Amino acid sequence: MKTSVETLEGNKIKLYVEIDESEFAGDIDRAFEAIAKEVKLPGFRNGKAPRKLLESRIGIGPARAQALRDAIPSYLMRGVREHDIDLVATPSVEVTGGEEDGPVEFEAECEVRPIVTVPGYAGLRVEVDNPSVSDEDLDEAVRGQMKGHGTLVDTGAPVADGDFVTIDLSAMRDGEELPGLNIEEWSYEVGQGWVTDDFDEQLRGSEPGADITFSSVPKGTEEPADFSVRLAEVKRLELPELTDEWVADNIGEFETVDEWRESIREQQQETRLNAIRQGLVAKATDALVELVEIEPPESMVTSEAQGRLRNMVQQFQAQGIDFSAWMSATGQTPDDLMDNMKEQAETSVKADLALRAIAVAEDLEVSGDELDAEYHRMALQYQQSPDEIRKTYERNDAVDELVATIRKSKALDWLLHHVEMVDTDGTVLDGDLILGHDHDHDHDDLDDASAAADGEDDDVSEGDE
Repeated sequence: MKTSVETLEGNKIKLYVEIDESEFAGDIDRAFEAIAKEVKLPGFRNGKAPRKLLESRIGIGPARAQALRDAIPSYLMRGVREHDIDLVATPSVEVTGGEEDGPVEFEAECEVRPIVTVPGYAGLRVEVDNPSVSDEDLDEAVRGQMKGHGTLVDTGAPVADGDFVTIDLSAMRDGEELPGLNIEEWSYEVGQGWVTDDFDEQLRGSEPGADITFSSVPKGTEEPADFSVRLAEVKRLELPELTDEWVADNIGEFETVDEWRESIREQQQETRLNAIRQGLVAKATDALVELVEIEPPESMVTSEAQGRLRNMVQQFQAQGIDFSAWMSATGQTPDDLMDNMKEQAETSVKADLALRAIAVAEDLEVSGDELDAEYHRMALQYQQSPDEIRKTYERNDAVDELVATIRKSKALDWLLHHVEMVDTDGTVLDGDLILGHDHDHDHDDLDDASAAADGEDDDVSEGDE
């Protein structure tokens, strides 16, 4: 087989393929074998009629046509692999010779993944929350944990934020009680902002025994209601004195106030760090996408959007939800949904192109050990042997795409370790602290961040890659 390529405009190339007549003869033989299974000849079981007899009966034309249909896809993929063509859509194939006799020639117009550059990727800056815990925040957290040890006492004073009031609550609309808003002896902490937007304001300054009436819109509704509140008690939560002795007696693993406060500070900071980490990948890839100036190929965007839609339908089916009924209930048309999917898909495709560009620019390669490690990771996930996973990828000609996915993951990891992180005031933060010493992004991080595979079923069973 001989091949050559020609570069066309618009991220397209033309692949020329010529198959020698002697090589194509084997494909014709296989075509006759397939035809023999379909043709019944007297004296021969299905599939056992000799080729010469079949050829004398039907001629070579049908077998040659069958061979062209069956064999061209495999010759096409051989040419694609030979020239390392990164297809993003099904090629358009035209047979240009050999339909009746002689060498077979065809040409395939192939749309390929565009190669982009992302100037400035090494100097990206993203804004995140500051993970530091201020003394005021720490004091509030300590008070919150001490509330379980507090005592409610009568204040003898008007209602203020933080007080616990006991009330009888009634809410009516058009002469009818509102469900859930007619309660006796309800204990409520003033300042929580429940019931209505101005509920706390109505209570503030009132004294025990007061009857309060007002009209307001209950939260979660749109129409006002008439409220009556009977204020029975006003109590304030008194916290114990915070001393080393109290900590030793009530917080088992600590002996001093300082030890306990430092532990709470660390917990608060870790909570903030986890929240930052959950959003960091998306923020970094969003910033990276802004550097991609080209419009992604429509075929890539459409394919990504269709994959997302398939994934959504599968998720609904897994949950026993009728997708058509959900569409009707939400008032969406298929076109509306697809338009929304395409907006997300465009960002995903740009992220894919940009991360591939970083992998090339930073010379990030995938070693054999790294590929084996990925096979082992998936083997644990899918409860198969690593060798079964590897063979499935090889059988489906998907190893190159797996390698590309690992490279993108490495590019994302490179990006996260080089992006400058600042808080809302512009203060540069410690990237190592935010990423954590055990920071290790797997390919699910990449998928979640750039949505590069959100529309794909992550099943590696045969034929699905």
